[in-house]
Amino acid sequence: MAGDVKSDNQPYDDINITPMLDLAYVLLVTFIILTTASVQGVKVKSPETQAANNLAKPQTRAITITADGGVYLDAYPVDMEQLRTSLAQYKSANPALPVVLKADASAQYEKVMQVLEVAKKLDITEIGLVTKRAAVE
Repeated sequence: MAGDVKSDNQPYDDINITPMLDLAYVLLVTFIILTTASVQGVKVKSPETQAANNLAKPQTRAITITADGGVYLDAYPVDMEQLRTSLAQYKSANPALPVVLKADASAQYEKVMQVLEVAKKLDITEIGLVTKRAAVE
């Protein structure tokens, strides 16, 4: 009897690492998917506000204005005519087209007004302005 108990408690000669490798591969794939699924865009320094952040709706188009006055539609550089044409196509496909305007805090006000005029002429009423939450003192 005592000999049988000793044989059951013998240490293993090798360790099965297959489950650990499976977990490592799952974590790696999850990390890759999460990092590549982030929204592509142009990096700007957003102005700060105390207002609550509004969440973007599905099929929202992002217009970005950089500090040097460059205008981007969904991370693609456009001029005002290209912006008008592209937004008109999106508006025809979705009459309630939501648009988010993300301008650098030091962008020219005139450029922002030109983009808003294009949206107004196309009767785009769902426009959100992207800001950064200011630190509360």
